This record gives sequence, C-alpha cells and structure tokens, in this order.
Amino acid sequence: MAQEEEPTSSPMHPSSSYTFLLNIMSKRRTWACLFLFVYGTLLASSWNFLQSTLSWYNLQVQSSTSAWPALYASVLLGTVFGLLSMVAALMVMVPAVLVTWITVVVLLAFFGKPRRTLVVEGRKITGEIFGVVVRILLKEGNFVAAVCAVLGYFALVRRNGTQEGVVGES
Repeated sequence: MAQEEEPTSSPMHPSSSYTFLLNIMSKRRTWACLFLFVYGTLLASSWNFLQSTLSWYNLQVQSSTSAWPALYASVLLGTVFGLLSMVAALMVMVPAVLVTWITVVVLLAFFGKPRRTLVVEGRKITGEIFGVVVRILLKEGNFVAAVCAVLGYFALVRRNGTQEGVVGES
C-alpha cells in the first residue's frame, strides 16, 4: 500500500509558525515591548555617545583655552539628539497617520465615491498627509536640535568655567 504524502502547509492552511507569529504580532503588548526596546536601545546608544563626546571635549579643553570645542560639541550633541527626536516622533506618527488615512478613505467610501475615485483621492490624501507630517517632523526635530545645542553649549562653558575656578584656587 502506498501512503499518501500530506503537504505540511497548503495555501489554505498556513503553517503553525506563521500563525504563531501573526498571533504574537497582533497583540498590543508585543508592539509596546518592541517600542520600549527600540527606545531603550536609542537611549543607551545616546548615553554612550554623550559620554564619548564629553570625553573628547575634556581632552580638547585641556589643550585649548578657546570656546570652540564647546561650540563643536554642543552642535554635535544638538544634531544627534534632534535626529533621535525625529526618529522617535516618526515611530509614533506612522501608526497615527495610517489610522487617519484609513479613516478618511472609509469616510469617502461611505459617501458613495466609486472605487477609481477612492484610489485617486487616496493617493492625493496620502501625499497631503505625508507632506504635513514631514514638515511637522522637521520643525520639531530642528527645534529639539537647537534647544539641545544651546543648552549643551551653556552647560559645557559653565562646566569648563567651574573646573578652571577649582584649578585656579588650588
């Protein structure tokens, strides 16, 4: 007797690992943990970057009396933290924009728009939403970068001034 071989997964029945993965990824807890993991990684890497920039700044201050190292370090820190804030804001904005886009397309469908019109309107709406999000993202990121740069400059100059005062008193 010949045994019939059953396929392990057919197009109608996905494999158990695929189903398990879909089940996990559909949970809100999974996305929250992923979100926290990404932000934790960004925070740890930014902390390491901050420490290396400060050690570079301390080496430069020992060999130079000008304020240029503080300016370079503060601009570098402002740029990096501005980019990090834009990445963080983008991670939060993508799901919000997607929900907004779906809502608008569904509302257009309820108002009796034909499918071809929905596709055209959906493309227009996608372009408009993307443009608004990018403008807001750049504005917020530049604001964070400027604030970090200014605060970093004054913190480094003040730190340098207090270290010189302590060294001068000895």
